[in-house]
Amino acid sequence: MRCLRVSNCFRVALLGAGLALIASQSAVAATGQMGGMDMGGGAKKPMASPPATATVNFGGQQVVIKYNTPSMRGRKIMGGLVPYGQVWRTGANPATTLITPVPLHIGALLVPAGTYTIYSLPDPKEWKLIVNKQTGQWGTEYTQGMDLGRVPMKGKTLDRPQEVMSISFDGTKGNETELHVRWENTDEFVKVTTP
Repeated sequence: MRCLRVSNCFRVALLGAGLALIASQSAVAATGQMGGMDMGGGAKKPMASPPATATVNFGGQQVVIKYNTPSMRGRKIMGGLVPYGQVWRTGANPATTLITPVPLHIGALLVPAGTYTIYSLPDPKEWKLIVNKQTGQWGTEYTQGMDLGRVPMKGKTLDRPQEVMSISFDGTKGNETELHVRWENTDEFVKVTTP
């Protein structure tokens, strides 16, 4: 573009730079909105399976399980959404994570201090709890070759259906507790101790 006067060239260049700046700021704002950031201050929809934590203390050391809590929402869970005979993520969304600063016995399985993923193998007769060494993955990513081990769980039927799945440590006394997985009419549990 040819400018007849220097002052006109300066004005055209300044106007072009201003429009470019406005366009780039609009693009950044749009990218933020698409990335899940609420730039407009609107209300956010709650997660369908919000995160939860189960904790227990052994000798001042906290053992933590981080998981997400799916809900029944009118669905058949055991033998339906959670099929029998197939490995289940034991939660929702990211893999359920066990973090222990101390060695544990989960059932008869010795679990060294560290971070692990918890899966389960539901069965109408006897569930198995799976402790897996792979961590940080999505809950549906399971590699059997990374299993530290599998332990049988005991089960009982809940008096009434439990809408939201939960993991908890119950009946803690000294260096002993029970790890419970509850959902729908199912309560599966295994003894956990420190060696």
